[in-house]
Amino acid sequence: DALIPILDANNLTELRSAVQSSLRKCLPTVASLKSDGLSVTDEKCLDLLTKQVSVSYEALRQTQRESITDNSHLESLIGLCAELHDQDAATLELKVIKYLREQTCSESGFLLLVVPETLELISQVVGSTILPEEVRFPGLWSCFAQALETKQPMFLEHIPLDRRGEVEKIVEKKVHSFLCVPVARKGSDNLIALACLVNKANGQRFGDDDIQIVRQCFKYTATVLTSTLAFQNERKLKNQTQALLHVAKKLFTRLDDLTKLLREIMQEARNLTDAERCSVFLLDQDSDELVATVFDGITTNNKEVQAEIRLPKTQGIAGHVATTGTLLNIKDAYSHPLFYRGIDDSTGFRTRNILCFPIKDEEGVVLGVAQLCNKKTGTYFTTFDEDIASAFAIYCCISISHSLMYKKVIDIQYRNSLANELMMFHMKCLMYKKLQDTQHRNKLANELMMFHMQQIPTEEVHALASLVIPNIHVFHPDFDKFVYPPRILPEASTPRACQAMFEDLGFITRYRLKPDTLARFLLMVRKGYRNPPYHNWMHAYSVAHFGYLCIKNLKLAEYLDDIELLALFVACLCHDIDHRGTTNSFQVKSQSVLAALYSSEGSVMERHHLAQSMCILNTEGSNIFENLTSREYQQVLDLMRDIILATDVAHHLRIFNSLEEMAEKGYDKNDPKCHNLLLCLLMTASDLSDQTKNWKNTKHIAVLIYQEFFSQGDLEKALGESPLEMMDRERACVPDLQISFLDNIAIPVYKVLAQIFPAAEQVAERVDDNRKHWVRKGQLLKIHNNSTQTMSVQEIIALGEEEEEEKMDTSQQNGR
Repeated sequence: DALIPILDANNLTELRSAVQSSLRKCLPTVASLKSDGLSVTDEKCLDLLTKQVSVSYEALRQTQRESITDNSHLESLIGLCAELHDQDAATLELKVIKYLREQTCSESGFLLLVVPETLELISQVVGSTILPEEVRFPGLWSCFAQALETKQPMFLEHIPLDRRGEVEKIVEKKVHSFLCVPVARKGSDNLIALACLVNKANGQRFGDDDIQIVRQCFKYTATVLTSTLAFQNERKLKNQTQALLHVAKKLFTRLDDLTKLLREIMQEARNLTDAERCSVFLLDQDSDELVATVFDGITTNNKEVQAEIRLPKTQGIAGHVATTGTLLNIKDAYSHPLFYRGIDDSTGFRTRNILCFPIKDEEGVVLGVAQLCNKKTGTYFTTFDEDIASAFAIYCCISISHSLMYKKVIDIQYRNSLANELMMFHMKCLMYKKLQDTQHRNKLANELMMFHMQQIPTEEVHALASLVIPNIHVFHPDFDKFVYPPRILPEASTPRACQAMFEDLGFITRYRLKPDTLARFLLMVRKGYRNPPYHNWMHAYSVAHFGYLCIKNLKLAEYLDDIELLALFVACLCHDIDHRGTTNSFQVKSQSVLAALYSSEGSVMERHHLAQSMCILNTEGSNIFENLTSREYQQVLDLMRDIILATDVAHHLRIFNSLEEMAEKGYDKNDPKCHNLLLCLLMTASDLSDQTKNWKNTKHIAVLIYQEFFSQGDLEKALGESPLEMMDRERACVPDLQISFLDNIAIPVYKVLAQIFPAAEQVAERVDDNRKHWVRKGQLLKIHNNSTQTMSVQEIIALGEEEEEEKMDTSQQNGR
């Protein structure tokens, strides 16, 4: 009983009082001690009391020391809370980490903030250093996954040996001991951070006391940390919103130039997400392709970029985003099945991660796709980047839509102006002086507007456009050879043959010709031709076919630019549109409306053909040049003008000496004059190409030509004029006229062509063969002692027909 007060003592004062009371109970009085001394029992009792007092005293001392330590921890924690007044999360983290390091005697520490939606981990502070840029990484893919999933503390032994390097990479030192304590939001199981401590002093391991220190710390600081992070996110969002408004202002000042706008979008997208590269693809609805015309890192000095990249809408990462309309954030590009690494292999560029987002209008229709590569300040693009990209895409859509609309309006105005200029540059005051009569003016207006009335039914256009373009050899095995006579093809099949030639020459792909536009253009050109015996649509088709043969067989791509080849082929189709079956001289003599309009400039009919061609190109849905750049568009129209005007025989005769000189000196690809001369030569050769076919074709053409000539001669006689011999059915000697034409015009043309292109020698030889036929016809005509006064052109040609047929067959076999 005497020991119980000692055991219950709570402090030294109580212990002293309890010891005195116990001594009085256990020992005899002082008087007894003096006379009798201590008995053995008293000594044992005193010894036991002494030991108990000693134990109680040490227990009280330990209790006092723990109380002092607890008070010290509490004072430090209160001091920490007093310092957490910053509105910057990184500074707050720095103070918390400093406190935990001091209280747990740790060498280093860091705090990993947790993004609840994705469990991403964000590091802003390591040890005593605030990082220049925050580091983000996926938590569930890291060595901290166990702490995120179990929400329980983890030590170094919980981390696999092969993954401990991840911690060492963060703290940049060797790790001997490690503690990670998940920190939950107050009143919730959602984690807000992982508190990590590294290397406890003196080589010790972290224990439960350290866990308790961390938990006690965040019991008082978690709320402050949460509110500071929320404030920081709001401030970041505000800054990004202001940045987006600034970006919108910059984008909307670029609406007049789509190229500059796309370049601005790429630059701002990189700035907003801190990406290394950016690409923007616009969706071509007609071809279902993604098209990129502006490339990151390419300087164009304000010139239009001619090159482009086209991808199928369903191909790759960009195609997936365009098809689904959903954003795609790829953290590891090389492990993604849609990523194509061939471009990286060829360029040496290494793609690590990709953020690809759609550019959609308010109805959800995808206009294009933007693709960002390589986050510079992190291992991948974050959810915040996704939010910014989605918001940015709205401004992109608005600006691109308005820019495309603006460009379309400007292009229409520009091209209308250009076409009108080409058609009307010759209309001067003199014309109006000639047109005094109101009825005459109305007649002129009707002539100019006639073409606009020739609308092609939509059903007819769609029927042609919807057919699969056939291979050229479907029409004939020799379709792409000089020996093939194109007039054997039925007229109904000629538009499809023209489509096939456009396709075979690569024009449809190279210049992005829309199926409906090409179909409508071909049908309008065919309808634009009248039906005189010779200068009709079949003539235009035959001329275009020879132009096609030249491009293919003479390898003209090595001599002329692509745009020149396109202009040549289209000019061949259009060169005689609305031909009246009469010559330029007849138009002038008859004082026709066309002569009143064009005679002051010369080449009356050729200028009218050009004007009609411009009318077609200026008609809605018929402009096959609509996807050309402004520079290409100007160039192709200028080329068509020069090429069509070159079909005037008078023009050919003026430049023939220059053609011969070019053939003798050799063609210079770097000389623009040589380009122009060669185009004129090719156009003339194509225009006269009926003379290069077999005799059966050539004699048939002669009948058609002289029908047209004699009709004009009859009209001239009706006007009281005396027609030329070749126009006068009563005086014309067809064999002599044909021989003269071949000797003075056709043969020299093909001789020069063969001199420049040895592959054209067979063409020149066939013209010579046809000349021999005409010589034979002339001889037979003299034998019969007759003339065209009593024999028609058909009868003259029929002279000696059986013998001629045999020679023709032999010639055909040799030609093949």
